[in-house]
Amino acid sequence: MQLAHIPHFEKPLFFFDQARFRRALAESGKPALEIFKDAIGAANTHMACRFREGEDVRTLVYERALFVDCLLHYAWYQFSWPQSISLLAVGGYGRGELHPHSDIDLLILSEDKPDDATVDNIERLVAFLWDLKLDIGHSVRTIEHCVELAEKDITVATNLMECRTVVGNPALCEALNEQLTPEKFWPAEAFFTAKYEEQQERHNKQQSAEYNLEPNIKNAPGGLRDIQTINWVAKRYFQVRTLKQLQGKGFFTEEEFAILQSGEDFLWRVRYGLHLLAGRPEERLLFDYQRELAREFGYKDNNFHLAVEQFMHAYYRVVMALRELNDVLLQFLDEVILQRGTHLPVTPINERFQLRGNTIEAAVTRTFIEHPPALLEIFVLMANNPEIQGVRASTIRLIREHRHLIDDQFRADPANARLFMQLLRSPRGLSTQLTRMTRYGILGRYLPEFGRVTGQMQHDLFHIYTVDAHTLQVVRNMRSFRGDDAWEKFPLAAEILSRMRKPELLYIAGLYHDIAKGRGGDHSKLGVVDADAFCRRHNLSARDRRLVCWLVEKHLLMSAVSQKQDISDPEVVHAFAAEVGDREHLDYLYALTVADINATNPDLWNSWRASLMRQLYQYTQRALRRGLENPIDRDEIYEETQAQARNMLRAMGLPSNAVEDIWSEMGEDYFVRESADNVTWHTAAIYQLHKDPERDTNGDTLVLTRNSGPGEHDGATEVFVYTPDRPNVFAAVVTGLDMLNLNIHDARLYSSAGGYTLDTFYVLDESGQPLLDEPQRLEQIRNTLQKELKLVEDYSKVIKRRTPRRLKMFHLPSRAHISTEPEDSYSTLEIISADRPGLLARIARIFISHDLRLHNAKISTLGERVEDIFHITDSNDEPLTDPELIHILEQAICQELDAHQATLPPQP
Repeated sequence: MQLAHIPHFEKPLFFFDQARFRRALAESGKPALEIFKDAIGAANTHMACRFREGEDVRTLVYERALFVDCLLHYAWYQFSWPQSISLLAVGGYGRGELHPHSDIDLLILSEDKPDDATVDNIERLVAFLWDLKLDIGHSVRTIEHCVELAEKDITVATNLMECRTVVGNPALCEALNEQLTPEKFWPAEAFFTAKYEEQQERHNKQQSAEYNLEPNIKNAPGGLRDIQTINWVAKRYFQVRTLKQLQGKGFFTEEEFAILQSGEDFLWRVRYGLHLLAGRPEERLLFDYQRELAREFGYKDNNFHLAVEQFMHAYYRVVMALRELNDVLLQFLDEVILQRGTHLPVTPINERFQLRGNTIEAAVTRTFIEHPPALLEIFVLMANNPEIQGVRASTIRLIREHRHLIDDQFRADPANARLFMQLLRSPRGLSTQLTRMTRYGILGRYLPEFGRVTGQMQHDLFHIYTVDAHTLQVVRNMRSFRGDDAWEKFPLAAEILSRMRKPELLYIAGLYHDIAKGRGGDHSKLGVVDADAFCRRHNLSARDRRLVCWLVEKHLLMSAVSQKQDISDPEVVHAFAAEVGDREHLDYLYALTVADINATNPDLWNSWRASLMRQLYQYTQRALRRGLENPIDRDEIYEETQAQARNMLRAMGLPSNAVEDIWSEMGEDYFVRESADNVTWHTAAIYQLHKDPERDTNGDTLVLTRNSGPGEHDGATEVFVYTPDRPNVFAAVVTGLDMLNLNIHDARLYSSAGGYTLDTFYVLDESGQPLLDEPQRLEQIRNTLQKELKLVEDYSKVIKRRTPRRLKMFHLPSRAHISTEPEDSYSTLEIISADRPGLLARIARIFISHDLRLHNAKISTLGERVEDIFHITDSNDEPLTDPELIHILEQAICQELDAHQATLPPQP
């Protein structure tokens, strides 16, 4: 077709000069591809500038679709077409919506199977669009083929329902639409069921959480797909083109429509900016984009929250409101579509509520006005009646309309306090009802302190949920300890819950343990004030109030002691037992700690942490039974360990004099901290090594590996190294383990009088699990460490493994603190720094360069950062006491770690 005969695109685009574009195509002699590319580049630049200047995002989204319509119009007329074919927009593009890198979904619709010349033109058109770098998805079908595919696939059906003609014969699109009416194709009932199931599946893939650390703004609950689901189902049922046509018809209130529109505006703006930043159709709000968007949208750091945290707080509140609205509107559609014409039995519950089918509803519309406590009562009824599956849409709306009645007077009413305590004591459904209360805006009003942390996040990899989502997950975990599955996964917690005096006190502590996050200061101490006020308002006894407040204040204690201190030291256990005081406090604290860790980040809880927690519980329980006035004596442990090991070694046939010779070079600390089983294992191996050194080509070096059995430190792989004591041994071992992608969680280091070092490392693989029965992997560990230890005299290797993308986003300044207690024979060094591969090896090199001796290490990784504890001495085995020297060392350690962090390559 001649260019002069190309029809003018009729819709106006003020930023695109069509006349100039047509002249360029007709007269410039420049290849059409370049002319189209120039137009696209200019439009992209123009619209990006308008976005950054604050242009309304709806205008940009619609104008981008209109611009692509225009391009496709002119691209289409580069070729000749019969009257029996047309180009249709489907999916989001069919709705007239396009973000910078959205897919441009096209359907080339033909009346009959295209002839060879038409097929050739279709291929050339598609190739031309690909060469333009447009993100097109296309299909070529007849009307019959479209209907056949759509009948089998709800996604295809949904895309076709939003089709429109871009260019070509419009009669084809009209004919297709005639085949897609609910009377002929996907009736409203089947369509609703399919879309609802599709949404449930999509939510499950996103862990049914609005609050993922790096949320998917399209597919996560409360995201754009939820808005589209409402659109699709409502428009299908009511047979309208836009939701606005439903205003005043009872589908949604004015407030709900405003929430829907403003929420979509916000998410569209985020998505538009995200596409521009990523330069691709990115739907995940990754850390680096969160920071950039926060800056783009004008957020600033303040004394309490980073700009990115403020931005994400706004994001989470929007998606939470949208998920609440999604619940209401889909429940309404369920009632009007699936239950249409169905007589549901109505069963009175009391004078305020009744059961219609299996959903609860207010008996009259004035229920909450006439009896405000019903705003709590409805959730108590659901928690105590397993037959109630949900809330009628009309009643959800009544709850939302009247939640303003929850004020200071409401909260001060003893009747309401009794209702809330009744909910906490309910036998089932507590976490479900608390989640409902949160979603309907009730919990944050009844507990205003909880409302203040709704949607509040911390920008790190440790806390992967917002404070409110984490809090509800803590309570959910506590309730799960009462289930049958808990006896296998959390046996000790299950046992504790089964005998707990008042589980509701645990739930209250769970609700309040993080309630003061984001206020500045110690949230544990600040939270006590709120917890105490709650307990008084709900008429708890002085004893119960003290227990709840103690749990809130000490909720981090057990985790810190188990992971950062040497729990094999009887003095550590005694100090912890003195802090706890009795078994009841120990039980409640253990259950709270396990629930808290598992709700902070699912990756944190592994067999190693479970083992540490269980050991600390058992040691503390023993200390409490013994009596705090009768602490365990180190000499007693020393003698008991030796006696047990001696018996086992005798049974193995080892000569007593050889055993005593080996032991005579060991210090007391070794026998106090190591189990009799470990002492036996080490001693037997050392005996064999020295008995016949020629049998091992590695000379005086011994490397043993095994998976810990039941008891102390089970849940990890043990690596025992016995080698002549040299400065670089620790650096060599940790480098070798790092090369094998193994994470060290504990290290016990001893020096013998005979000039050997005896080091035990407890390691897990990258997924946080022991190596189990993997003989080849264990042999690989032994061979790798033997090889590294042979190079120890001239050791300089530091691992350079790829840093994961998420870790690169957090460049944290390192902190080092050295302290020395008068009674200790060593100094304690605490290092907090950004996690990265090879970090422990680098720290070991720092010890070498500063002539420090390492005696023990506790390694703790918390998301993007490590919090490691090292027990060190100077080269003379003396603790560090010179304040000036300590300050110099602290500064040097931080400088060396941060210098390395600064050299990490940027994310590609």
